[in-house]
Amino acid sequence: MAMKVESAAPSATPNQRSVPSFGVEPVGKMALLLAPRSQLIGASVAGALLLVAFAARLMGLAPATEAGPALWPLALDWLALLIGLVYGGRAAAEAVRANLVDIDVLMVVAALLAAWIGAVAEGALLLFLFTLAGALEDLATARTKAAVAALHTLMPTRAMVLIDGAWLERAPEALEVDARVRVPTGERVPADARVVLGSSSLDQSSLTGESMPRDVGPGAEVFAGTINVGDPFEATVLRLASDSSLQKVLRLVIEAQSTKEPVQRVIDRLSRPFALAVFGLSLTVFLLWWLGPAPLFGRPMKDAAYTAIGLLIVLSPCALVISTPTASLAGISRGARGGVLFKGGQAIERLAGLGAVAFDKTGTLTVGKPELRDLLAVGWSDGREMLAVAAGLEMHSTHPIAQAIVRAAAAQSVTPADVQQVRTVVGRGVSGELDGQQAHLGNLAHTRESLPACFVNHVRAELAKVQHQGQIAVVCTHGQQAGVFILADSARPGADCLVERLHALGVRPVVMLTGDNALTATTIATALKLDEFHAELLPAGKVEHVRALKAKLSTSAPRGRRHVGVIGDGVNDAPALAMADVSLGIGSIGSDAALENADIVLLSDDLSTVPWAVGLARRTRRTITINLCFAIGAMAVMAVGVIVGSLFGWRMPLWMGVVGHEGGTLLVVGHSLLLLGYRGIEVCTCGAIAKPGPGPGQLDSGGMSEHGSLATVPSVV
Repeated sequence: MAMKVESAAPSATPNQRSVPSFGVEPVGKMALLLAPRSQLIGASVAGALLLVAFAARLMGLAPATEAGPALWPLALDWLALLIGLVYGGRAAAEAVRANLVDIDVLMVVAALLAAWIGAVAEGALLLFLFTLAGALEDLATARTKAAVAALHTLMPTRAMVLIDGAWLERAPEALEVDARVRVPTGERVPADARVVLGSSSLDQSSLTGESMPRDVGPGAEVFAGTINVGDPFEATVLRLASDSSLQKVLRLVIEAQSTKEPVQRVIDRLSRPFALAVFGLSLTVFLLWWLGPAPLFGRPMKDAAYTAIGLLIVLSPCALVISTPTASLAGISRGARGGVLFKGGQAIERLAGLGAVAFDKTGTLTVGKPELRDLLAVGWSDGREMLAVAAGLEMHSTHPIAQAIVRAAAAQSVTPADVQQVRTVVGRGVSGELDGQQAHLGNLAHTRESLPACFVNHVRAELAKVQHQGQIAVVCTHGQQAGVFILADSARPGADCLVERLHALGVRPVVMLTGDNALTATTIATALKLDEFHAELLPAGKVEHVRALKAKLSTSAPRGRRHVGVIGDGVNDAPALAMADVSLGIGSIGSDAALENADIVLLSDDLSTVPWAVGLARRTRRTITINLCFAIGAMAVMAVGVIVGSLFGWRMPLWMGVVGHEGGTLLVVGHSLLLLGYRGIEVCTCGAIAKPGPGPGQLDSGGMSEHGSLATVPSVV
């Protein structure tokens, strides 16, 4: 059985973590045979052998003869016992060599003694359940070893550096401070640097989580690992690659992981003291029953041994051993069916103790990409024509705003206008020629000269209003026509009632930690009724807020509700995810690093699965507690029955003790399987979140707003 828990100490290499095993990790030629999957196969074979032997006896296919019981079912029992000894015996042998007496030793000794007195099937059954439970626990709780490797994929792999007047390719690790580097379009910035020549746009979501590219020019600081989505530029290195912002993220993940304390299961804490107590009690009963004074004692040695062995068997902790893994596995299975992937039983245990939770914004609470919400045809006679011109200007751009406009045009079956000589002005917008007149799309600075004078004040007022609401606005002009496109991010499904449900579960506060600007964060926090929020954070800032939240809960929250959860999707969330007591990653769009560091992965985009998962985790924890109490109580009752019955002249048959013990085991398993029918809270009734963007046909007469624009679609921003 998997009696070993994960160590809190970091392993030799940063992407390796210890995994629960049968005593010690298999090495060398035995690795394949002793791997958890092989253990599961071996246990399944042993179970099949026992089932065949039992069925043969039950159906009379192997009747006993005058010479004794039929040999072939007995041979199957012995073979099943030997298979169990391959795995359980190895764990017991390792414990004995380490001068330890634990549940592994107790189980093997009980099985061997049962076989010694002729109950081979009972002994084999004990080892079968022992090995099966251990294999399933190992497979369910094995954590991925690629958490840090996911971060490494974001590290830049090459740099173009100026050496003796020539641009040469070098490894980022070879760059020195003040070296001049060139960052082509589509390449990652090789090290933290300062722009000295050229202007561009950078996708720095790997560090800040912001959905929009950041415009940079001479004097701006750029970070390693961010992607140049604009024009090439030159910069001078500010820090060595080993000290870059992305390397700091990597170190934060490693540090946060090393500070996590593993959750000790009740069975692990009690295993060795319990095993020693059982051995001591059984030996005491044997000696007392054999050598003690009459009339209560002074029994024949064989009778004393039978009583002691019976006591050892009824106290063999099969039900105790599988109380935790069966409930955990049932909870994991039910979670997977509900769109929640628990990475083992410890993830369930941590989530059950959730007392506060922190969310990332972009890609977590929101979809993570801007969508067209409205268009204000300030001086445009036809909203569809305005959308066609904008789509024509942006149809070949990969900028998020451009893609949002093109998607909206496609959704409305609007054909992009045939705009010629399209050119991009970094940090401002795009321009082109249509029907002999200039067309522009971008910020007010880019479109000001082409904007008719009579519309300037109106457009400026609309832009101010939109920006105050935390939304994105761009201006489009063509000839004497002008308009404003309004874009915003959408809340994920289930976000609108998320806070209400978490509060109902006693999870408070519900916090948002984001690298986005304060205005946008304020709008979203207000719309979703969050308890608090913190904006414009780098990864280290998020870690500090999570650490502070943990310190607060450790003194103010009720016992059993002191865990802090973090839910995120980006690499910038990885350190905070690792620092949290329990971390949840968004599986459908989340980065590899966030998912590798997450204890739990949401397989769907619906955030209503978060409170549902908390409810399931708490039900699972309650099931485990009941299982443990029942298992211990059943063993105590049977042990008392063995001792008291023997004292009054009634010797409990060994088969009765085994049946009672295994009956308790079945009850524990059945109770755990009830988790598979868990329903939890009802479907969200707080109001559906609108799908991103307008639906087909909304640009018809019935879909126009009063100024001839796209019908506004509700959004959190």
